[in-house]
Amino acid sequence: MDFGYTEEQELFRRSMRHWVDNEIPKEYANRLEQQEYEFPHELWDKFTEAGFHAIGIDEKYGGQGGDIISQMILCRELARSLAGLTWVWGISSFSGAKSVGLYGSEQQKLELLPRLARGEIKFAIAYTEPAGGTDLLGAMTTTAVRAGDGWVINGQKIWSTAAHVADYLLLLARTAPVTAKKSAGTTLFLVPGKQDGVTTRQIPKIGMRSVGSCEVWLDDAWVPDELVLGEPGNGFKQSLGTLNNERIMLAALCVGIIDGVLEDALDYLAAREVFGKRLEQLQVLQHYIADMKMMQSQAELMTFNAAWRQSEGLECGLESNMAKVVSSENAGKCSDLALQMFGGMGYAYETNPQRYWRDARLYRIGPIANEMARNSIAEALGMPRSF
Repeated sequence: MDFGYTEEQELFRRSMRHWVDNEIPKEYANRLEQQEYEFPHELWDKFTEAGFHAIGIDEKYGGQGGDIISQMILCRELARSLAGLTWVWGISSFSGAKSVGLYGSEQQKLELLPRLARGEIKFAIAYTEPAGGTDLLGAMTTTAVRAGDGWVINGQKIWSTAAHVADYLLLLARTAPVTAKKSAGTTLFLVPGKQDGVTTRQIPKIGMRSVGSCEVWLDDAWVPDELVLGEPGNGFKQSLGTLNNERIMLAALCVGIIDGVLEDALDYLAAREVFGKRLEQLQVLQHYIADMKMMQSQAELMTFNAAWRQSEGLECGLESNMAKVVSSENAGKCSDLALQMFGGMGYAYETNPQRYWRDARLYRIGPIANEMARNSIAEALGMPRSF
């Protein structure tokens, strides 16, 4: 069994490491992160110039190609510096490149994917509703009603990252009454985000700043038939095909956070002296570093295994859930240890651990709560459904 990258993948990883260190160092990320309500368009433009929006898009549609492992490497290396700001790239990659690439008509792919690859359009995901949270289907009240050659959508979504700047919202709405099978009668739409009838509000929050997480209101928002994504009435079932990809990418982002806090901690311990010794000489802090390294390796191996299985066309639902849970929890633990090692300065905005710590805390909650992921893991082992 080979746990290493191919020569091409390793060259890509090294080039990404060099690009991140030169173009988006941690000082740059700290500055952007403190602009809480201002979307970092300059970061989006850097990704455009580097060609990152084209990764994962078929060359036929103006992309650079690349599988989930290439995306995982990119996500991890970006997160080493950017932490949550990585979603400036990741949201459009997932909701645009992945979803349109999988479920879009040929016309939709020809129209949208080249524009995304060139960085001309942005996407956001609008699934979750205020009263529902993880109970996406049971609490869904957003409806789409047939009207001529299109649909009229009414409802409310929440935690839609970057919705305030998105050209399109990947939105799930109910298009038929609820039946015994709650997933039936739901449809995916690409809702133009800058039209009358779509209103957004950014939600103040402790982490994931600058990217912007939004409430979205839809009041008679119009969507033509050509922006229905995939088969009407089958939207949620279609979405399941992309969920493993999303969880693997989040796991990779969390591994990148661990990379970032571990290197910061090592540098800090080597530079600071107390009681006549460098901090790196203290056994308790060496143990913290050893724990961080073990958590990094555990998360890395589980994430790579899930990505490899998906790239080979193998079932990876169990593996992607496990990678998501372990990586997100380890990222939080490692960030907290780094903050502790920095002492009082770890609590200061001018240092990095607090930013990683605040961003990592979200990933135990979304895009799926770790408790719900554990339910799925238990089901995969033959246990009865608990919800």
